[in-house]
Amino acid sequence: MSLADSAEATGTAAFVPDPRLINEDLAPAGKRNWKVFDLFAMWMSDVHNLGNYTFAAGLLFLGMNVWQIFTSLLVGFVIIYIGMNMMGRIGQRTGVPFPVVSRISFGVWGANIPALIRAVIAIMWYGIQTYLASVAVNVMLLAAWPGLESWTHHSFLGLDALGWVSFVALWLVQAAIMSQGMESIRKFQDFCGPAIWVVMIALAVWILAKAGWTISLTSTPHPVSVGEQWRQWFGAVGLILATYGTLMLNFCDFSRFAPGYKTVRRGNFWGLPVNSTAFVIVSVIVTAGAYEVFGKEITDPAYLVAEIGNTWVLVLGALTFAIATMGVNIVANFVSPAYDLANVWPQKITFKVGGMISTVVALLVTPWNLFSNPTVVNYFLGGLGAFLGPLFGVIMVDYYWVKRGQVDVDELFNAQPGSRYHYRKGVNPKALWAFLPSAAVAAVLALVKTFSDVAPYSWFIGTALAAGLYVALCRADRAADVVAMPEKSASTPSTPSTPTTPETMEA
Repeated sequence: MSLADSAEATGTAAFVPDPRLINEDLAPAGKRNWKVFDLFAMWMSDVHNLGNYTFAAGLLFLGMNVWQIFTSLLVGFVIIYIGMNMMGRIGQRTGVPFPVVSRISFGVWGANIPALIRAVIAIMWYGIQTYLASVAVNVMLLAAWPGLESWTHHSFLGLDALGWVSFVALWLVQAAIMSQGMESIRKFQDFCGPAIWVVMIALAVWILAKAGWTISLTSTPHPVSVGEQWRQWFGAVGLILATYGTLMLNFCDFSRFAPGYKTVRRGNFWGLPVNSTAFVIVSVIVTAGAYEVFGKEITDPAYLVAEIGNTWVLVLGALTFAIATMGVNIVANFVSPAYDLANVWPQKITFKVGGMISTVVALLVTPWNLFSNPTVVNYFLGGLGAFLGPLFGVIMVDYYWVKRGQVDVDELFNAQPGSRYHYRKGVNPKALWAFLPSAAVAAVLALVKTFSDVAPYSWFIGTALAAGLYVALCRADRAADVVAMPEKSASTPSTPSTPTTPETMEA
């Protein structure tokens, strides 16, 4: 249903949105059929991947034991859960995706700044994740069929023939799924999220049996001092926050399809503190068992499955890990740029077109070359990633403190001078004044070696700094905004053509 149709249905004056700001995908969601399990499965798709497994497993060899890893990541996921609920509330109430939500604080045209930053990061990582999944598939294919080794002798653009086959195959499968839109994505993640649990549980049982069911939860292969353990504990919390800061920023892309905020909270609870912590702990237990059985550090499950030596197990493992990586890729690295690019030119770029542009760019940048270049990964993507915390800080303070949760959804699609979110020439200068210095500080902390001890906390520091600056800049705006936007009574129905307030939506 369009905004104009919704206004007509409720008997209010028809509002005609600016065509430069809207298309069917950017308008408030008309169909809200994402239930608790769909959001739970979305988190399974996002968490159950090779990167998170390797991250958790790597902590074991840095000097942390299983219990320390468990508590640090549990704390991290609880904080992430709170942040996702905050962004999820905005998406569920307004029904609009991240670039449109960004218009509330950055302005109808200024919203392209956070949208494009998020899009560039997502596109690059989309290609890199696809490449990493293809590497896992290659490892298992070579273990199952050694004759394929001849396919690795010659390369083109930095990738051998077997690598090209695996990468393009995964790339095409993902493109086929995503070309069907968000409903297809919902159904795919409902499947791929639980699938990896089957393999992980089987892998855990196998390795525990091999280890004689005696794996220490309080020891580590590389003991360090108590002070170093605490430093790593807090570092793990900071790093997991930075990792999920990307999706925390645009979680409204998914929560907009939930029928109520209670659905968002429940889906997030089972998917984050419960499932995510359980997955990383199983990953660490499997890693600890592998070290005890094989006497070597195996932090990649693909290499661990290869140790089993059974061809069919290798094939099943290859398919499962490929599906798991595609799941996180679609959730974290496809949906966002599809909406973000649509926001740049709504009249020509739809969600599907934006998604296809993203996948093509992700192929053209040859992600294997990006991944093998530490300068690109650490400085370019790492620097951009540091910007995400300040963006989150500005958007949260603006919505919850300045606007007090009151948003006129119609005005998000109004580019007329003097309109509610037009600010100054379509850009909110105060949002930029809070964002730019905070992003610069966060980037320096994340990238400059002198600050390596605080680098894991760059996301949190950037978020807090941007939030503090925005509060200081917007004290007068907060009072003025409340006067200009009086609260609706509890009996006022909430539709896309009326302001959304805490009183008009489900608590």
